[in-house]
Amino acid sequence: MSQNIYDNEVFFKEYMKLRSEKSYNDLLEQPAMNKLLPDIKGKTILDIGCGYGHNSFSFAQNGAKKVVGIDLSQKMLEVAEKEFSHPNVEYRRMDMSELSALTQKFDLVYSSLAFHYAENFKKLMEDIYSLLNEDGYLIYSQEHPIVTATMDCKGHHNMDENGNFISYTFSDYGKSGQRVGPWFVDGVINYHRSMGEIISTIAHTGFILKDMVEPAPEPWAIKEKPDLVKEFIKPTFLVIKAKK
Repeated sequence: MSQNIYDNEVFFKEYMKLRSEKSYNDLLEQPAMNKLLPDIKGKTILDIGCGYGHNSFSFAQNGAKKVVGIDLSQKMLEVAEKEFSHPNVEYRRMDMSELSALTQKFDLVYSSLAFHYAENFKKLMEDIYSLLNEDGYLIYSQEHPIVTATMDCKGHHNMDENGNFISYTFSDYGKSGQRVGPWFVDGVINYHRSMGEIISTIAHTGFILKDMVEPAPEPWAIKEKPDLVKEFIKPTFLVIKAKK
């Protein structure tokens, strides 16, 4: 089972505080994901790592026939049920390692920033492939492999004497496996995989890769958050669209 860090009281409060502000998710990751979405009207959707339910709710509001949102965090699901309930959305407490327990087929499997927490990426891809209808899509985002690479999770940007971002330092890119580091609290676990490992696993599962996006900020986003300019040095997110 994946680590359930989101039910840590300190982590949960800090995370929700982060998401109440304009974040990298709002300005980079979500716009990139939205551009890749197919027509969802009348479709069935599985939202893996649905968190507090904002995407699941949005899918239903925009015409999805049925949305199943799964997450391991009870705290997140309580917020989802309270603030983002909808007749066409069902929230379930479930680890993504347990997807084989689902019997329903889906037209779209969607996941925002959850797959870098999956220990067994090969099994995850195989489970998703089995759950998709023919010609169904997988669209997901994760932390970019450059971000997850460094063993102690302490890659960092470098600045010149004028305070301008000029480069990024990281290491351990070729060493796949578990990483443990701080994010709001100590001991947060995620898993690093190189770009080659990620794409090869997706392809060998049987998917057709349609898009691979490393989001760079648009001018409007930089205006909202000027330090996004450092995304031109090193991307924070990787977004994948694949078809069965």
